[in-house]
Amino acid sequence: MHELTALIGIAIALAIGAMSPGPSFLIVAQTSIAHGRRAGLNTALGMGIGATIFAIAALLGLSALFSAIPVLYIVLKILGGVYLIYLGFRIWQGATHSLPEKAPVDVAEKYHRHKYFGLGFTTQVSNPKTAIVYASVFAALMPSAVSVQFMLAVLVCVFFIEAGWYVIVALTLSAKKWREGYLAYKKWVDRMAGTVMGVLGVKLASSFAS
Repeated sequence: MHELTALIGIAIALAIGAMSPGPSFLIVAQTSIAHGRRAGLNTALGMGIGATIFAIAALLGLSALFSAIPVLYIVLKILGGVYLIYLGFRIWQGATHSLPEKAPVDVAEKYHRHKYFGLGFTTQVSNPKTAIVYASVFAALMPSAVSVQFMLAVLVCVFFIEAGWYVIVALTLSAKKWREGYLAYKKWVDRMAGTVMGVLGVKLASSFAS
């Protein structure tokens, strides 16, 4: 029962974190609206796998490694920030590119599923702060002694919370009314999304003191 209570607390904390706005939400939303449901779902799957990798790293003590070698954390933040800036530039650059009025059923096949999975995965793992968040939540809510089954249950929760939330985002924003609205204001929506992504990248890359 003690482990079950801890698992519920961890799940709630991670769900709140997953639902907070950030680069991951922005990428899933923009991909789902612009390229269709399958593209969004594959991006969501990449988000879930990326989050699980970070959760494994947190369980293995990645935060302790960052504390022992601070420069490693700084380097990862810079690389992550540069990647987000690159994504923002690509979104801004594509603002004037036209899209078909209807997203074809096989749109994800056209652009290859692994492309969107990779986009979700790399976006998720480009932010090393995620590992710190997981490590903090685990440290605060995990029992002092846990079983292997409990740790596996935590990893399963991480995947389904992260992937599940972004699946909901993908299914919602790939709907026809959202796509029609996006097509009507594509230039400005993409430029705003690209700007926000770039700002988040600059903030991450320059946050040496945090």
